[in-house]
Amino acid sequence: MDYKVEVMKASDWTQVAKIYTEGINTKIATFQSEAPSWEEWNKGHCESCRLVARDGDIILGWAALSPVSSRCVYAGVAEVSIYIGKQYQGQKVGTTLLDKLIELSEENGYWTLQSGIIKENTSSLNLHKKCGFREIGYRERLGKMNNGKWHDVVLVERRSKLVG
Repeated sequence: MDYKVEVMKASDWTQVAKIYTEGINTKIATFQSEAPSWEEWNKGHCESCRLVARDGDIILGWAALSPVSSRCVYAGVAEVSIYIGKQYQGQKVGTTLLDKLIELSEENGYWTLQSGIIKENTSSLNLHKKCGFREIGYRERLGKMNNGKWHDVVLVERRSKLVG
């Protein structure tokens, strides 16, 4: 497969939202029940770190950062979101996207990336560990899905090598 990792554009949203919805439908990728509008999503994510894996006009997956706090001391800390289209999973698209997101985050002054991953989402846990994240804890029965099922969340983080 021949694809490029590029900056996400607003015009990518239809395909990005479709991939996000595929993740939502697994019931182990997020506690969201539906993809937000572009405007809502755009407000909640860092402008500097939004990527898509693109093969021509087809988006294979996406990754982006969200600020964890508005407090200035946390300016270099962000939450990772990464979703790969169902038919492109297991083909290293996630690894490529997350590696590029890490590189871009460091270029933009982020020193800590974190993720809260639903415990049953072993693919995402393995991806993050492969890309240098470490498990720092978990929260029991943190979220209850709209199907009534409770999930534990594993907390992972990656500290930049730029931080002493």
